Amino acid sequence: MTGRRTTLREQRRAETQRLIQAHAVRLFAARGYDDTTVNDVAEAAGVSAMTVYRHFPTKEDLVLADRNGPLVAERIAATPAGQPLVRRIGSALVESARSLTEGDDGFLLARLRLMIATPALRARHLDNHYVLQQAIVDGLGDEAADPDSAFRAAAAASACLAVMHTALVRWAEDDGRADLPDLIATALAAAFTIPDPARPDLR
Repeated sequence: MTGRRTTLREQRRAETQRLIQAHAVRLFAARGYDDTTVNDVAEAAGVSAMTVYRHFPTKEDLVLADRNGPLVAERIAATPAGQPLVRRIGSALVESARSLTEGDDGFLLARLRLMIATPALRARHLDNHYVLQQAIVDGLGDEAADPDSAFRAAAAASACLAVMHTALVRWAEDDGRADLPDLIATALAAAFTIPDPARPDLR
């Protein structure tokens, strides 16, 4: 019974976070990030400002917080250990992008545009880069347990994330018309000369 209550509590917390963040991104996109306050977000979401801060400690977190790290880590853990690191990481990034864009109603694109256009968010974006890099290393588990292996994994992850960032910027500039997973796969193929960039070798 305790486990069930915990699960329901976690679900409600996740739903509240999604609701608050959706309203925040919508307001930031419509009014401007600097001209929208946390109180504005709280009012739109029907919660108190304290609730917003409980879920998002800073205003920047309302845009930057995401669930990409766990998705990528899960996919990294599921890839065959014999494949090159870049291939495994690239595959995980492509597939996580596929999961995030399925059924997306423009939230991801609006969020990305805010991150690119807002100086305060651009400055904090590097933090997300390090968090995702660490999630990738953690997803490798025992394979990155010693310092040398962890260093190689972090280097491969950082390179792949830089390539993905280029694809994300292109996707935003193209108003989200391109297929994001394919765009990331193409960028990875261009950077690492992986044959057949569209899909197969990154899967």
